[in-house]
Amino acid sequence: MNIIDLIIEKIGKTVSWLNVALVLLICLDVLFRYFFSFSKNWILELEWHMFSLVFLLGSAYALQYDKHVRVDVFYQKFSDKTKAIINLVGTVVFLIPWSYLVVTTAYKFANNSWYIREGSNQPGGLPARYIIKFMIVIGFILLALQGVSQIISYSHKLIRNEWK
Repeated sequence: MNIIDLIIEKIGKTVSWLNVALVLLICLDVLFRYFFSFSKNWILELEWHMFSLVFLLGSAYALQYDKHVRVDVFYQKFSDKTKAIINLVGTVVFLIPWSYLVVTTAYKFANNSWYIREGSNQPGGLPARYIIKFMIVIGFILLALQGVSQIISYSHKLIRNEWK
């Protein structure tokens, strides 16, 4: 396991605990809303911020363990070597360029948000919306790094012809 994989794994395992916090927060929100008629905008925004963090920072971890969503019509019947070639080409042709595009675009978006010190447009919402916008950049950088790690791994396996 290389350094990129170790970093992604550490981040993924840490971020996975946000799921527990998110479930608890949603349960408390529902409880307070329906039994005590109490709800605040910041609670709802915190829910979607936490979900965003899980999704953005956990995507690279899901890719690392091949747990991402895949349209699997023919793929499951392919040999390990064919799967590696498909994954290698898909990563080089789609994942890396798409990640680059999102990072460059989202950085401008987040930087503008930072510049104006954007907060929630809802009364009582969360301040500092730019933080979650910068997480888009970080999430796609992590995804691209995991893609680079997989390119190296698949390339080595293809060169060495390491298949079961």
